[in-house]
Amino acid sequence: MIIDILSLFPQYFESPFEQSIIKRAREKGLIEIRMVNIRDFASGKHNKVDDRPYGGGPGMVMMPGPLCEAIRSKKKEDSYVIYLTPQGKLLTTSDCDRFSKMAHLIIVCGHYEGIDQPVIDKEVDEEISIGNYVLSSGGPAAIVMIDSISRLIPEVLGNQDSITQDSFYKKGFKGPQYTRPEQYEGLSVPEELKSGHHAEIEKWRKKQATNKEKEYEPKFID
Repeated sequence: MIIDILSLFPQYFESPFEQSIIKRAREKGLIEIRMVNIRDFASGKHNKVDDRPYGGGPGMVMMPGPLCEAIRSKKKEDSYVIYLTPQGKLLTTSDCDRFSKMAHLIIVCGHYEGIDQPVIDKEVDEEISIGNYVLSSGGPAAIVMIDSISRLIPEVLGNQDSITQDSFYKKGFKGPQYTRPEQYEGLSVPEELKSGHHAEIEKWRKKQATNKEKEYEPKFID
């Protein structure tokens, strides 16, 4: 898979993708991540990429010219363009699974007050949000989404079975996890987990997970 990240601050992504699982996936050639600086497609003396919004309001909006040119410089027949925005569809495990099967993703990171609507109308295939909150830019959202997508690509994880045990993959929470030592600062591993009876262990974990789901009342919208 090839992923092109379009941003005004491509250097923001240098460290996260040079660590752990994604780093190994890149080294194996399973994922190619490329950074595209939108300012490289701006014209004029000051490489202007934003302007004030029509109708008034605070902040600036990214102009269509540089952004459209940046997208088109990478866009091919099998490309899929995603714009990260708080106004988009909430990202789910099903979306990540769907995206992981695509050959080429172009991820547009918004900045300031967003991007000019004609860019969305002309070039964007899907608008995605990672949560009901606002970030300073689409950069953190891009890292979250790429991490979620990459681990679903075959051979990226050392143990593919771990994917099916993830929270939300089965549309629910995991049960609590314990490891050694058996006792730590007055807290002990539950007896159920030490019984060696796998059916009973799974039953106990499911009950604990269900209790936590009720406590937080998550909305599983996958």
